[in-house]
Amino acid sequence: MLLYNGDFIAESELRLPLTNRAFQFNDGFFETAIVADGKLRFCEDHQARITAAAKALKLELPQTIVSGKLQQQLLKLAERNKAANYGRLKLKLWRSGSGLYTPETNQANWLATIVPVSPAATSPLHIGICETITTNYNPFSFFKGPNALLYVMAGIEKKEKGFDDMLLLNRQNHVSELTSANIFWLKNNVLFTPAIDTGCVQGIVRQNILRWCHSAGTKIKEVYFNAESLLKADTIFAANVTGIRSIATINEVPVTINEDFAEQLRKSLFA
Repeated sequence: MLLYNGDFIAESELRLPLTNRAFQFNDGFFETAIVADGKLRFCEDHQARITAAAKALKLELPQTIVSGKLQQQLLKLAERNKAANYGRLKLKLWRSGSGLYTPETNQANWLATIVPVSPAATSPLHIGICETITTNYNPFSFFKGPNALLYVMAGIEKKEKGFDDMLLLNRQNHVSELTSANIFWLKNNVLFTPAIDTGCVQGIVRQNILRWCHSAGTKIKEVYFNAESLLKADTIFAANVTGIRSIATINEVPVTINEDFAEQLRKSLFA
């Protein structure tokens, strides 16, 4: 089952016109979330990022989303698809109507899908440094969708080189993010993460890790560092809505692993 503009329909019934602006111009964005134990994780943060992304794209959100009724409908969809225990949700929003570059309307259509999945692994990652693309900060880089092709190309390089993930740098060779996660590293009890204007996504779990550190009294620095700086860290980890994973090697060079801090975060944010 799908949720299309608030209506439950079978996947086989979905019909989108060739004039669809998501298909024609990538004129929209998407949000990925996890449903666990009958609840939508980090619901308020997802709602806030949806609102901010819509504002950046000048999209007028449907009343269901604006009114806060979206969560209830998404959880019903999770139940229908037997994904309420643990499921991966994707919410897509795009500008309706047709037209060329100048749209006919700013009203948004939306589509939600969810499938049952197993919780993500927690084993350490072996990552490479991406050579084919760089991130680029712009008014749309903080959310998902407009820059998706960058991550597709990085994913192709990851597959060709046999890594678990790729470390993306910006045009100034500053560390930015991974293809599907934010990156953090701990050094002398200070937590470092790339600044948003390196071009990284403003991840939901990134926001929650920073909040947790503020409340726990852990010093945080949002920085512009090169990849060599990571090799000196006390521990490095990746984080997204599916979980937190330590990093074991970068371009096959071993780095220090210390699971204590990552495990603290897992227990605090994902319990």
